[in-house]
Amino acid sequence: MTQTRKRDFLVCLYICCMILANLLGTKITTLFGVRVSVGIFFIPVLFLTTDVIGEVYGKKEANNVVLISLAMLLLTLGMTALCIVLPANSTWDNQRAYASVFGSSLRMTLASLIAFVFSQFHDVWAFEFWRKRTGGRFLWLRNNASTIVSQFIDTTVFMFAAFYAAAPRFTVAFIFSLIIPYWLCKVILALLDTPFCYLLVRWLRGVRRNDADAGENQ
Repeated sequence: MTQTRKRDFLVCLYICCMILANLLGTKITTLFGVRVSVGIFFIPVLFLTTDVIGEVYGKKEANNVVLISLAMLLLTLGMTALCIVLPANSTWDNQRAYASVFGSSLRMTLASLIAFVFSQFHDVWAFEFWRKRTGGRFLWLRNNASTIVSQFIDTTVFMFAAFYAAAPRFTVAFIFSLIIPYWLCKVILALLDTPFCYLLVRWLRGVRRNDADAGENQ
């Protein structure tokens, strides 16, 4: 597989996981005793992918991936809304279930979009920041330092944008009581994907940089 095709694969993986997180994320499950959206399983892939692309191709290319994915997310949300509001044929009686599965409130949709923009662009910036500070060494540190903070931003922005003052109990203190355990679950998943970051960077670099890490103090 050529390097271009490897990069295209990662971009497609990123877009796929981003769309799946939004389409499937309305289901709530329990992870480590915490109520979480099933979308939590796709979120680490997003941060991992931009870190890998940023490591090999730089900040500009990683930002381009985020911008392309944002356009695809807007298209997905728009087409989802259109398909929901289109009148159902009289022979099809699943409209209510269809709308329930694929629809969501405008506030939650906007909250998800805003959180995506802030967290993903911060992740790209933070990864490059730590890359310069470490002189290109310690990939594990750059990967986790950028991702852990970015996931806190993602969780905090979404929770406040989606739920603050939605009901009397949704105070600042109550929302943070939801944010912290949810974010800690994301941190655990982020730490677990560290070996995959090394593997994907080496895979993506291929013959162009196959010896580049030999002298790095990682």
